[in-house]
Amino acid sequence: MTNLVEELLEKSTFPKGKLVCAVSGGADSMALLVLAAATESKVKAIHIDHGIRKGSDEEIELVQETAERFKAEFESIKVQVKPGPNLESRARSARYGALPKGVLTGHTADDQAETILLALIRGSAWHGLSGMRPSTSKPILKLRRSETEALCHEFKIKFFNDPSNEELIFRRNRIRHEALPLLNEIAERDLVPLLNRQADLLRNGADFITEEAKNIDPTNCKELLDAHPVLARQAIRNWIWETRKNDHPPDLATIDRVLQVAKLESLATDIGGGWRIARTNRILRIEIPEEK
Repeated sequence: MTNLVEELLEKSTFPKGKLVCAVSGGADSMALLVLAAATESKVKAIHIDHGIRKGSDEEIELVQETAERFKAEFESIKVQVKPGPNLESRARSARYGALPKGVLTGHTADDQAETILLALIRGSAWHGLSGMRPSTSKPILKLRRSETEALCHEFKIKFFNDPSNEELIFRRNRIRHEALPLLNEIAERDLVPLLNRQADLLRNGADFITEEAKNIDPTNCKELLDAHPVLARQAIRNWIWETRKNDHPPDLATIDRVLQVAKLESLATDIGGGWRIARTNRILRIEIPEEK
């Protein structure tokens, strides 16, 4: 085991047992595979082939060769993603839909910083600004992109640079290549560690608020209005998100419209996707979309 591997493993959070890693062929996921193998656990590399760019066969071959080199199992899964709008988002959804639950991913501290800035320009609050929640499924979240590339170079591992990561039509890429470097220049420091620390602080605050909000009945107008606005909004957020069971919680504008209903300023409000919240005798209820 090299000094670099030992150093990076100390900052990683690999779980016990068999490690199933999502490996795209990029530097981050290749480093994930190398470090997983260094834990001496059984390792399996899973590559998802979207079939949407040239050279995907070469990527599969490269990941398979690297997996075999580090004595890991290998599986390639092909998914179909039709051309059209929101291709990146749909490809990501297809990828995660095909991967097994609990799969390890190669997200890094740089990814976290980009996620936080994306949340900021979307107007996200506590939860969004806390970024990705650290867990054993993201074992290299404290590592830097420069470190994953250095590890690949140390082991002479070839890795792919996805051309789509350079396309500035995608907002994340503009954050990565334009906004974050400019902010670093203005601040005269590397902001990635700072953004990651801020995310940790905001996550702690968000967790506290979430727990406190559980003491409020979000259907009871009086309880909502008697509570601190931060807790009232959180109670409404949790209620809607848990009821709808979709990927995204309601935004602040939606939550504030619900509060207007609780304040008797309106009888009902739309909360997206055909869902509504209505009020009867100071009690709120969620109305599901009508079947067409």
